[in-house]
Amino acid sequence: MSQLFEVHPDNPQPRLLRQAVALLQQGGVIAVPTDSSYALVCHLDDKAAADRMRQIREVDDKHHLTLLCRDLSELASYARVDNRQFRLLKAGTPGPFTFILLASKEVPRRLSHPKRLTIGLRVPDHPVLRALLALHDAPLLATTLIPAGESEPLNDAQEIRARYQHQLDGVIDAGACAQQPTTVIDLSAAQPVLLRPGRGNPATLGL
Repeated sequence: MSQLFEVHPDNPQPRLLRQAVALLQQGGVIAVPTDSSYALVCHLDDKAAADRMRQIREVDDKHHLTLLCRDLSELASYARVDNRQFRLLKAGTPGPFTFILLASKEVPRRLSHPKRLTIGLRVPDHPVLRALLALHDAPLLATTLIPAGESEPLNDAQEIRARYQHQLDGVIDAGACAQQPTTVIDLSAAQPVLLRPGRGNPATLGL
């Protein structure tokens, strides 16, 4: 059964988050709250864990996984960003936006889109997830927790644990979060393209 970490939504207990980080470093896949909905996360360099995330979501390698970063400086290490793109990123981070960008050489080839060589990146704005990223001291690979065959993401930790208790290694319970996926903006083309409307307001970016 997956391990449950019940933490305070605004001031999460570091001891519990360190236990969650240890699970990730051991190849675990865990469910975490974000500023949009719950997401599945794993260690960036763990291919087996990334494959498990895709299996749980029932998506193939053409489905963009997302790198959750602590800040813009970290995000820029994993994507090729020009001045125009940086201004949009600055306006939308931290926040419920996922940006599709051309992956840098720092991103393992298996994690980028197989044809376009792009990657999804975002800087979340949730106290628990930000604390987890700080303790992990590196980006996490993530995907929105939308059950296979459904259109709405999950936002209740107890329901997630009940449904995926034999597939997940851990669930961080910080209370219910939003139940709307991120807004996805493709910045890899000449002009920004709205790929998926979600919790983030494109007007914030001037789009």
